Amino acid sequence: MSEHDPSSTRATQATAEEEPHKLPVRTLIAASVGNAVEWFDWTVYATFSIYFATQIFSAENESLAFIGTFATYALAFFFRPLGGVLLGRYADLKGRKQAMLLTITLMAGGSLVIALLPTYAMVGWLAPILLLLARIAQGMSLGGEVSNASAYLAEIAPPARRGRYSSFFYISTGTAVLIASLLGALLAVTLTDDQLSSWGWRIPFLIGALLGVVGMWLRRDMAETEQYEENAEKARALKNPLMTTVREHPKAVGQLVGFTLLNTLSYYVFFSAMTPYAVTANGIDASVVFWALSVGTALFVVLQYPFGWAADRFGRKPQMLVWSGAMALLIVPVSTLVSPGAGFGSMLVVFCFGLGLYAMMASIAPAIMSELFPTELRGLGIGAWYNLTVAIFGGTAPLVIQYLGDAGRSDWFFIYVAGGAAITFLVVLTLPETKNSVLR
Repeated sequence: MSEHDPSSTRATQATAEEEPHKLPVRTLIAASVGNAVEWFDWTVYATFSIYFATQIFSAENESLAFIGTFATYALAFFFRPLGGVLLGRYADLKGRKQAMLLTITLMAGGSLVIALLPTYAMVGWLAPILLLLARIAQGMSLGGEVSNASAYLAEIAPPARRGRYSSFFYISTGTAVLIASLLGALLAVTLTDDQLSSWGWRIPFLIGALLGVVGMWLRRDMAETEQYEENAEKARALKNPLMTTVREHPKAVGQLVGFTLLNTLSYYVFFSAMTPYAVTANGIDASVVFWALSVGTALFVVLQYPFGWAADRFGRKPQMLVWSGAMALLIVPVSTLVSPGAGFGSMLVVFCFGLGLYAMMASIAPAIMSELFPTELRGLGIGAWYNLTVAIFGGTAPLVIQYLGDAGRSDWFFIYVAGGAAITFLVVLTLPETKNSVLR
């Protein structure tokens, strides 16, 4: 951090707080739209896989077709760390804007390829190979998108408003997931199963490609961050930058891994695993679960900006301690509400509890991650270690659930999550309070 007069900095920040501030909404949306496009695609992939699995894979064995469809997604998941390293370093060398244009191009291209895929009946094994390549491109792009968009949002924000700027990242993501879910419900109601299987499943992916093009159009006029331009030479001078993150910033790496662990599990549990657990394992009506999840997702989106504001006002650590502490203590008791015969009220409590708490962390995640590393290592530092943690804990979550389910102990997964939350709580205690701090 450069030398400065602390009293002068405090006076400048106080003045900035007193003066009316106009959010650059278009820029904030442009910065966060890439992650929204990817999670829109993720949701429609999961929603419509039952329709396109036997189109892209051989229909002779339906079970193998489903296994192939989900294995394709899971494999692409593990390309996120590679994308984080390559595209994060690209952002540190060439600029946040250029990297963000590249990531959203890969996303839109992947969506378009999936939308236009020939079927297995037409081209044989070329169809699943093209699906895999499209998902790998999107997996790598998401690996770079998270780090680069997080760095951009943090670097353009005034120090006293970094939490509020960061909140736009998951405002767009949560909105995209909600729209994708509602679109899935709409198409399921308006089209027959035969129509969905033959061509209807392609519609959401075409929309995803179109959203990607809109994102590219929004990003074309974005200004590069001053923080990057001032530190670009430092980034270019670095040798072995990935090892530098471990050698010179081991505490930051450990802290990032420590709170990303619960970040990943929170997202996976409430946006993904809870629905099949409720419907399949406990026989709860699917429409009840869907509507409860929709309300919980809307709450998650609505709380982003208020929690971003609160973190700027009262600090990052209080929110993160409440989030991780409450998850450690309450996730197991709350999960008991998901039982055979549970109604809308019980499921609403579960989703609002989980996603309301998760909003505390998600709203300020880009700010917290960006405050851990200096500018010349920010893209790579976040990209490598965040995505590796997501791949390890998010990528293995379905296997853990399947293993416990086969053993007749699906409920033990929530104990696993509580253990992860306890680790995160201890890690958060080691974090410095970075409210109002100037980025290095």
